[in-house]
Parts: sequence; structure tokens; C-alpha cells
Amino acid sequence: MQFGIFSVSDITRDPVSGQTPSEAERIDAVVRIAQKAEEVGLDVFAIGEHHNPPFFSSSPTTLLSHIAATTERLIVSTATTLITTNDPVRIAEEYAMLQHLSKGRMDLMMGRGNTAPVYPWFGQDIRQGLPLALENYNLLHRLWREDVVDWEGRFRTALQGFTSTPRPLDDVPPFVWHGSIRTPEIAEQAAFYGDGFFANHIFWPKEHFMRLIAFYRQRYAHHGHGTEKQAIVGLGGQAYIARRSQDAIKEFRPYFNEAPVYGHGPSMEDFMESTPLTVGSPQEVIDKTLTFREHFGDYQRQMFLIDHAGLPLKTVLNQLDLLGEEVVPVLRKELEARRDPEAAEAPTHAARVKAKYGDQAPRQPRPNANRGDNVTGGSPYQDSE
Repeated sequence: MQFGIFSVSDITRDPVSGQTPSEAERIDAVVRIAQKAEEVGLDVFAIGEHHNPPFFSSSPTTLLSHIAATTERLIVSTATTLITTNDPVRIAEEYAMLQHLSKGRMDLMMGRGNTAPVYPWFGQDIRQGLPLALENYNLLHRLWREDVVDWEGRFRTALQGFTSTPRPLDDVPPFVWHGSIRTPEIAEQAAFYGDGFFANHIFWPKEHFMRLIAFYRQRYAHHGHGTEKQAIVGLGGQAYIARRSQDAIKEFRPYFNEAPVYGHGPSMEDFMESTPLTVGSPQEVIDKTLTFREHFGDYQRQMFLIDHAGLPLKTVLNQLDLLGEEVVPVLRKELEARRDPEAAEAPTHAARVKAKYGDQAPRQPRPNANRGDNVTGGSPYQDSE
């Protein structure tokens, strides 16, 4: 079981101090938050992708490569990589490079995002969002697994004899999660390829995600990747922690009430009742998170959102101390004790290399001499026919 935190990269006014951090301050803060996540024993840090204010994370691979360089064991990931408006060729190249630089300590989550104007900004039509997501990932999947790709589709220029470089580390593609809050076609795509399915599980009642995850598990088994119990599931969650629940509620209320996403709507108490949001003591966070397994079965990754809504850096770092010292160790122990032996392990690069090669050395592609155009003939690598 992997535990981590994810950020949507929002830059939000602090309703208590009245201050809005600068982009520079927020970027520095997120790097510190990721480093702190490793310090307190968490496994994963993930960042979203946005291309508009009030968000800063327009280049996740740049940020994550820096974080990977300043940590030792932390897995860096994305909370969303926009499969609809990014060219799949660029995704293949950029994330393979991140995989090399992080020595395999990375994966990524494909999604369509929630910002409608991003489509025309990158020359796409939002009405084609789902077909774009499906076609672009189909191409990306091939680019990471075939040295030479011939391809033709609806939404980008055709490829002839194309090689994406660098090849994935150890010739094992990065692990992919498909994130969705409402679309069964995305769950089906994750199941078809044997990839992971991540349920955001933040703003919606559990019953909604129970249906999506059950569908994904059924289709995962249908496509022959294993049993339903062996499907690879990740969940989101929100928490604000204080040693006393009364303090947590008092401290977080102004941030909840003014948050752009859910402020000025249901009360915090109503929101906690109907969604995974937990505002309370470490034990209350533990108790509610343990119910996730009851609803969704054994799963492989639990991510928490803790740095949003204008919370200052000092508060977020304090949250990480409580999460890493008092919450996650108990969750690890309890979830492991309850885990079905048939359930899959959390995906790691090392485990996937082992599964592909056993005790043999992994492939390390070495290019032939430059052919000039690099688009004719067979594979450009020495170990290929």
C-alpha cells in the first residue's frame, strides 16, 4: 500500500491572513511540501496540470524532475496529465525522460482535466474530449512499447517509422493510472490495458465511485489481466488534522467556507457527512480512511489533498507531521492486516522490471549510427532486427 499527497497547484488567498502568495512563493512551497512528504515517511507526491491562473503547474515534468533530484525514495507522479490537449508524442518523450532522471521513481495519471478553455488554447475541440482521450492514449501506449511506430488517427498528423526517444528506462514503460470522476469509458480503457484506475473520491458520495470501481474491476478481469481483486485501484481523500477535533474544525472552517471549489455551498459538517473530507483528530482520519476499504475493496494507493484553499505552508507542514507520524503508520498496519492475499501489490518500477525480465539484465537500448533521416528501415537500435 502506497500513501501520499497530491496538489492541484492552486494559488488561493488565505482567508485568515488575507494574503495571496505569489507564484514564486507557491512553487517554492510545493517543493518543500514534497520534500517533507518523504521526510515523514510518505511514498508518493503528485501534482496536477493546469495552464491558467490561479494555478501554477503548467509543466509537471519540470517540477517533478527537480523534486526527484532533491529526494531519495519518493515516487513522483501527476494528479492529472492532460491526455486530451497534450500531444501523445510529447508525453511519451517527456515522461520517459522523467523516468530516467528519477531512476524509475515516477508514474503518471491520465485525465481530461476540468478547465474547458484549455481545449481551444491547444487547438482542440472540447466536444471531442472523450475520443481525444481514447485515441491519444492508444498512441501513447504504442510509443512506449514499439521501437518504430506507423500510425494514423483523427486528431494529429500521421506517423511513419517514428521512434520516441529516449526509450523507457529498462524498456519498461512508466506505470499509468487513468483518473476519472464520472466516465465509464475511461475505466474501460484502464481495464483494457491492465493499467491502474484512480478514483478522485473527493467531491462525490462514495456510492458514485463504488459503481465506477466495480465496473473497472469487472472489465479488468474480463480482459484477462487477473481477477477482480487483483485490479489496481487508487483513491483520493481530503483531510485537515489537529490533535483535538475541536481545534481542527475551528482552524479549517474559514478555509472551507472561502474555498473556491466548495465554499458558499453545503456546510462543512454536511460535506464531511457526504464526502471523504475528514476534519478532526488523527484517530478520526484513521477511522474514516479505513472505511474506504470496506466500500471499494483492497486498493494500492491512498492520496490525500492537504495543501489547498489558501492554507499557509507552515500549516501544511504541520499537517504532514501528523499524517506521517500518527495517521499513516496506523493505516499501513491496519490495512495490511486486513488485506486479501490475492490483492495486487502497489506498482513500482523495480517490481515491473522483475516481472518482465526475471533474473535477466533489462534491455538498455543503444542506437545505431545516425542514418540521416531516421525514418526509413527497421529499428534504429543495435539489439533489434
